[in-house]
Amino acid sequence: MIIRNARLRGRDGLHSIRLEGALIAAIDAQPTLQASAAGELDAAGNLVIPPFIEPHIHLDATLTAGEPAWNMSGTLFEGIERWGERKAMVTHEDTKTRAKKTIDMLVDHGIQHVRTHVDVTDPTLAALKAMVEVREETRHLIDMQIVAFPQEGIESFTNGRALMEQAVELGADVVGGIPHFENTRDQGVSSIKFLMDLAERTGCLVDVHCDETDDPQSRFLEVLAEEARVRGMGARVTASHTTAMGSYDNAYCSKLFRLLKMSGINFISCPTESIHLQGRFDTYPKRRGLTRVAELDRAGLNVCFAQDSIVDPWYPLGNGNIMRILEAGLHICHMLGYEDLQRCLDLITDNSARTLNLGARYGLEVGRPANLLILSAPDDYEMVRSQGHALVSIRAGEVLMRRTPAQIERA
Repeated sequence: MIIRNARLRGRDGLHSIRLEGALIAAIDAQPTLQASAAGELDAAGNLVIPPFIEPHIHLDATLTAGEPAWNMSGTLFEGIERWGERKAMVTHEDTKTRAKKTIDMLVDHGIQHVRTHVDVTDPTLAALKAMVEVREETRHLIDMQIVAFPQEGIESFTNGRALMEQAVELGADVVGGIPHFENTRDQGVSSIKFLMDLAERTGCLVDVHCDETDDPQSRFLEVLAEEARVRGMGARVTASHTTAMGSYDNAYCSKLFRLLKMSGINFISCPTESIHLQGRFDTYPKRRGLTRVAELDRAGLNVCFAQDSIVDPWYPLGNGNIMRILEAGLHICHMLGYEDLQRCLDLITDNSARTLNLGARYGLEVGRPANLLILSAPDDYEMVRSQGHALVSIRAGEVLMRRTPAQIERA
């Protein structure tokens, strides 16, 4: 397969990309536009990039909003309560059916790499067992990482530690946590030390729901970052949400950022979900309830965007379109400056790949997997401005999805 007339991020001019089997065989500069032959793909001067990435989603909970009841307060904690009710109704096939429907949505929007959190505060680990099967059954569509996520705590939930260890034995790739939801601060700190020990012992990555609250006294991020620094695990560790950082005072944040840079950990922000769930206890002024995305980026720390939820007890909307999250996040995080817009796709591509530790499995380089997208715009700015889409998704050298743009006829 050959793709003609492609623009590549960070490279001037047009290029042709030749795919052989499941790998990128050549990337050649073109002096001018070229006519595409039969069987070739014409990017028509638009961007060709590696696939979009969804680094934080809960596939085991998608498409459950309102079952058996809606989250009426819109708070994180009522969402956890509603999920507790829905969890009692979960079956093996129910989990698999909903997850696969959601994966189809993600694939339709050019996503080929997914990290999903799966609730393991269930003595039967039913959802985890189902998602391990889904991971295998959808390998032709996506690469999936599964996080053993203790929704109701590690130390605060009966046999929480044993369930986490069993989840890794059953096939979880990533060790999760939720220290701010443990019953006490001491339990929160203990949970971090336990999960870091488990990850270090088993070679797993780490992705912790960390300080997902407006409480400025929730400061487990410093504990996670220090554990990562001391163990030399920073590149393998991710702090998701960290929304309490939006409520920290600047003096504390100044000290915290020194540690964060030394630790080298990654960050994921879920802007649409956080602005929906947080700030619920405020009147006015009302906080946005997000972490300091722009500040993390300016400090040279790796940060990316994610969807988090699609039609579940925490968030009633969503359709799998990560570009929707990018546009909203740029607005919410005050990142509509010229330089931000010129490189904004980093937040849903390269930065996410670094978070997932994809390494040489990702990127437009000769010898890497022939997984890529043809977009509907020539650059990052125009992609966001025009609310663009992935027009073609290619996986292992084969076309996975094609989109025909809507046509408008003027009278």
